[in-house]
Amino acid sequence: MHTIHELLEVAIRKRASDLILKAGVAPSLRIDGDLQRTDLPVVSAENARELALEILYSAGRDTLLCHAGARAPAVDGEDADLRMRELEAKQELDVVFTIPSLVRVRANLFMERGAIGAALRIIPLHPYTIEELGLPSILKKIALEPQGLIIITGPTGSGKTTTLAALIEEINRSRNANIFTIEDPIEYLFVDQQSVVHQREIGLDTRSFESALHSVMRQSPDVIAIGELRDKETMDVAMTAAEIGHLVLTTLHTTSAAATVDRIVNSFPEHLKRQVCQQLASSLLCVTSQRLIYRTNGPGRLPAVEVMTASPTIKKQLEEGETGDLYTCIRDGGHFGMNTMNQALEKLYQSQAITYEQALRNAGNQAELRQMLRRT
Repeated sequence: MHTIHELLEVAIRKRASDLILKAGVAPSLRIDGDLQRTDLPVVSAENARELALEILYSAGRDTLLCHAGARAPAVDGEDADLRMRELEAKQELDVVFTIPSLVRVRANLFMERGAIGAALRIIPLHPYTIEELGLPSILKKIALEPQGLIIITGPTGSGKTTTLAALIEEINRSRNANIFTIEDPIEYLFVDQQSVVHQREIGLDTRSFESALHSVMRQSPDVIAIGELRDKETMDVAMTAAEIGHLVLTTLHTTSAAATVDRIVNSFPEHLKRQVCQQLASSLLCVTSQRLIYRTNGPGRLPAVEVMTASPTIKKQLEEGETGDLYTCIRDGGHFGMNTMNQALEKLYQSQAITYEQALRNAGNQAELRQMLRRT
């Protein structure tokens, strides 16, 4: 049987983002968004348990060091057995570990018909830059704003966490700032450069997002990065922090910039919606919505990114709670660094980076995009 490190080496060689383990079938890899079965031996229920123990042992040894190559202290095998009993009691468990000088791994272990399954996300040791990811250049400018709210959105697997890390790294490299990240779990690790970066993990360093967000106000932050806006309490604290002078970066699962505003406003009761609109108008710097599209000229995928910035027209729409016209404002707001998803797809198609079919498949409005591409 292959060890978990051997399986991860196979995944890394094949440029996979995820390794999927299930008892009774061969390991699978997610490569450029598609799940592919490997020709490796079938994983038995006993193999799956042994691999899970290896994962838990590796996680126990990991000290979440800020740089690769340092030796972590040895951990007794009893710790892995304790975590295994915790997994069996809770039916699922999240852990993170580092393979020195190679990658970090976020693993979700779960029970499945009496056997153990696992999904392992492979994370680079160091964050990518905005340029390396091919993100819109306007994000470099927005990331260096002294205060306000930046929200990165998109469907699952669209690279939101990677984009968030790139923005934090831009601040880290360019500005003297006290940065706090609140994550569940910690994925990318940052090495202090111009900034000081504190990374707090839910369940390990703090009880919850709410308690971490309330205490961070007393920790002299300049920048607060929240892994995800999960509920209206987190949204409320994030908007308030941005209003009173902090730069707040976060992610949300929505499909467009306009839908993001609606999602936030509709998370609050009716009598508070007007106040929330005004908070957004005063604090919102930028909302992006991204998708990853297959390249035509090589392996991998490219980001197509919709961008909504806080132009005067956008602020006015938010203040009045008239979100129905946000799409038009974004489409016509190129002077303020804005573009719709369709405009991003049109630009990628014009540069021959993606195919016509891929552009249409990811369009927000297919009829509109067909017209746009017909004109070009």
